[in-house]
Amino acid sequence: MLRALLVDDEPYIVQGLSVLIDWNTEGYEIAGTASNGQEALDFLRSKEVDLIIADIKMAVMTGIELLEAIRKEKISEAYFVILSGHRDFQYARTALRYDCMDYLLKPIQKEELIQIVRKVAQNCKNAEQKREESRQMEKDCLARNVISLLSGKYDQLNLDYVQKHMRLSPGIRYIDMEIDDLELLEELSEEERRGLQRQMYQNCMDYLGERDSSHCIFDVSNQEKSYDTGFLYCRYMSEEKELTEKEYLQDFLNTVNNSMKIPNSIPNINMGTSMNMSTGMNMGTSMNMSIVMSVGSEVEDISKISESYYTASMIKSYRFFRTSRNIMYYEDEVRKDSSGTVLCKQNLDNLVHSIEQNDRIKINQNIEALYQEMNHVGLYADLVELNINYLMFQLIHLATEQNDNVNQEEIMHFISTGIFDRGTVWWGKKYLKRFACEYADYLVQLRKDMSRGVLAHVEREVRDHYSENLTLKELSRKYYINSAYLGQSFRKKYGQPFKDYLNSYRMEQAAIMLLRTDQKVYEIAEAVGYHDLDYFINRFITVKGCTPARFRKQSRE
Repeated sequence: MLRALLVDDEPYIVQGLSVLIDWNTEGYEIAGTASNGQEALDFLRSKEVDLIIADIKMAVMTGIELLEAIRKEKISEAYFVILSGHRDFQYARTALRYDCMDYLLKPIQKEELIQIVRKVAQNCKNAEQKREESRQMEKDCLARNVISLLSGKYDQLNLDYVQKHMRLSPGIRYIDMEIDDLELLEELSEEERRGLQRQMYQNCMDYLGERDSSHCIFDVSNQEKSYDTGFLYCRYMSEEKELTEKEYLQDFLNTVNNSMKIPNSIPNINMGTSMNMSTGMNMGTSMNMSIVMSVGSEVEDISKISESYYTASMIKSYRFFRTSRNIMYYEDEVRKDSSGTVLCKQNLDNLVHSIEQNDRIKINQNIEALYQEMNHVGLYADLVELNINYLMFQLIHLATEQNDNVNQEEIMHFISTGIFDRGTVWWGKKYLKRFACEYADYLVQLRKDMSRGVLAHVEREVRDHYSENLTLKELSRKYYINSAYLGQSFRKKYGQPFKDYLNSYRMEQAAIMLLRTDQKVYEIAEAVGYHDLDYFINRFITVKGCTPARFRKQSRE
């Protein structure tokens, strides 16, 4: 809401201006009134306004003198309009010299005043847009310089820019934040996952406030299947709230979590609807999500932040080898080895052998044995990395032995995205068991090489049942094929995930119905499988570039 100040020594003029137009409808509120320039000047010293309308001749201080004072003393940047009962060019020239927006003759006509307030509103909107664009450019530039520091590839110009534009203090940590909800992410399209990532990023900035929001960096890793936000924690942040570092980070994480909203496209979670204006997505109910923090080591100043970034990335890569926690600190999780790295070869070989045989009982037993040995030796970084690399190598070798047509790149793609559809598979014991069983199924599918026939069945299922709640999991159970492998094969053939393919097919069918029938839009939405009309319309706009009603009208014209 814009704010206006009315200044005139005739009370009936002020009253008349107040009721001449509907200020509220035009987006204004009357912030105050004054009977002379001095009263207005005193008002402006403590309050901000966007528009000042002042009579040119008043006792104590005239409108011209008021305009001159606020411009010379830089008290206000508000748009200024002079009212006068005289056509005096000298007055007008003086007013224009001090950046007066307009010069209106009494009696004021309603249409003239409306034109003025609308012009001011548009100018304010344009100015705010330019300021926002400038702020975003500065934020993007700062983020690029911070990422240079994180990577360790920077020069003095990068360092000087960050130190000049970011509020810093001794005691800095890099913290990686990621959505860590396996079941949720499997149900979402790429667009929806990015929407959740942007939600998390915006919630982090909201918590920090405008002054420190630049400490959040969107998508630091820039990996295809990683949905992260980087956060540069400085010691002053917790001290200002009179909290310990761990109390502060827990409060930070809880606040971000509690502000997240689940997309309405997920079955059985639609408990209320809201629109996320930053992503354009239909969002559902607020719900606690599994967002995790990987907290890197503390460094004294920003020039050493790459050390903290490296340690955060390290514990992120193997954090879930232990009981899952929503915040993991480098100092707590990494224990240095004093006796040399240890490869748990026998247990790893036994695990690989049980995966090859697809023996679920032995897979579970061997993972239990592996964890016992790892915990006994100590879960320090070098040991975890060594054993993960060995397991990865053996699994890749197994897959290439099953099918000569499969190259290592395809296997790595399956491991990194096909199973959990995200960037890492090194989870806790529960998820490692799931991964091992999934990979055993993957090997079976490589032997059978049956994906082509199944994809034809999936295409037919989409054509015949697109209006139903089709999921890749249900189809994989129906045709006795591993869901992750089916998803990978589908993405490879069609160049997009199954969920996006299904949505695109539904949109095409909706377009046909709009052209060939007179059904209402909500009826068509139901017919093609969407029970949320707003979500259907937004999806249609994304695909076709206009609303369903506009699409129908244009086609008939």
